[in-house]
Amino acid sequence: MVPLSILDLSPIVEGSDAGQSLRNSADLARHAESLLYQRFWMAEHHSMAGIASAATAVALAFVGSQTSTIRIGAGGIMLPNHAPLIVAEQFGTLESLYPGRIDLGLGRAPGTDQAAAHAMRRNLVSDADQFPRDVVELMGYFRGDNGRVRAIPGEGLSIPIWILGSSLFGAQLAAMLGLPYAFASHFAPQMMMEAIKVYRERFEPSEQLDKPYVMLGFNAIVADSDEEAQLLATSVQQAFVSLRTGNPIQLPPPRPGYADELPLEARATLRQILSASAIGSPETARRQIGEFVECTLPDELMVTAQVYDHQARLKSYQLLMEAVRQPEPALSS
Repeated sequence: MVPLSILDLSPIVEGSDAGQSLRNSADLARHAESLLYQRFWMAEHHSMAGIASAATAVALAFVGSQTSTIRIGAGGIMLPNHAPLIVAEQFGTLESLYPGRIDLGLGRAPGTDQAAAHAMRRNLVSDADQFPRDVVELMGYFRGDNGRVRAIPGEGLSIPIWILGSSLFGAQLAAMLGLPYAFASHFAPQMMMEAIKVYRERFEPSEQLDKPYVMLGFNAIVADSDEEAQLLATSVQQAFVSLRTGNPIQLPPPRPGYADELPLEARATLRQILSASAIGSPETARRQIGEFVECTLPDELMVTAQVYDHQARLKSYQLLMEAVRQPEPALSS
């Protein structure tokens, strides 16, 4: 079985608020820990009505206090929004509080639109080389070799760094630095196969990693029946359509027949965005996830389930883990 992990956006659902969403995230992390998911990551997004994990390190500190064994981390921190020293201090603090449990995934997208990016950075002046330089600088703070400037806490701590991406840029950088690579196939699968190929072919071993390690994002919404799972999935469908039209919303309740109401072009866009998905009963999800794994050969899957009802979301992750753990049927003699 390919190891499974969870990516949580701490969804703010219609009629709720960020506080409840973050408490739900902690509850989900405890649930994931009991089900033996590998790790629990949260993602940095800004100016999004339906996402509560903007202050990712703070959210992770809360999740860490509510769990005891599962790895927790960022999937990811959008490094252009921050000085590398600040990130080193934040995740050094997390590692000091929860030793041996912290991951740090780094991305170069803003995690928002240009207006919010400008509000965080004050300017958008950058070049193609800045992100790699920032990654190397950040790694230097953990090693303690950036001269007089030191990350305390952070210096001397072993915090695995991951490169995130949805294009060949991240694949090439992860390969060059010898770091594990996480591809955002759960919402941008277009270049997945080419990026995996580039990363594996160009990988150079490092102190952190001796061979390539690929994690792929994957949507999984599992319920007792295909029909129920497909209904639950209409919440994330609505959210994606709103986001793509420049109007991010709180996660709405399921809407029967939603996709059938969309124009053909919008339906095609949704199918493409959500092509890396398992949506259905446990049997259906087991088959769909097996087909995806057979095609892509990942080392790990990072599963996300944007489900309106929190109890249904907990159940989805439980049914998924139970489904993939089932032994393969014996061949008849």
